[in-house]
Amino acid sequence: MTVMRSALAACILALSASAVSAQQVETAEGSGAEMRVLDKLTGQVQDVTLAAGDSRRFGRIEVDVRNCRYPSGDPAGDAFAFLTVRETGIADPVYRGWMIATAPALNPMDHPRYDVWVLRCTTS
Repeated sequence: MTVMRSALAACILALSASAVSAQQVETAEGSGAEMRVLDKLTGQVQDVTLAAGDSRRFGRIEVDVRNCRYPSGDPAGDAFAFLTVRETGIADPVYRGWMIATAPALNPMDHPRYDVWVLRCTTS
């Protein structure tokens, strides 16, 4: 029992030490976001650029970009954007949250017809 407690304590100590030593990346705010929109029914793909605060309709959905951020000093780096996606005739958004360009599956939009993912932030 004492061995198990010691092992548990060692694991907790190791986890807390790694959490403390994790680097926090400073970010800069982009002026908007570049995204890719896929209509799964027709196979049509569109790359679009939206300024922060703008929205655009694609078929039956409307995509709104509130914010796009990227690592300071590296505009081509790993962008993440806050998106809201609404479907025509439905009050609640079908997606609302942060989407990461290099890992869209971490917080994906779940829609039977459309896929939307962030490619990068715009800086001007």
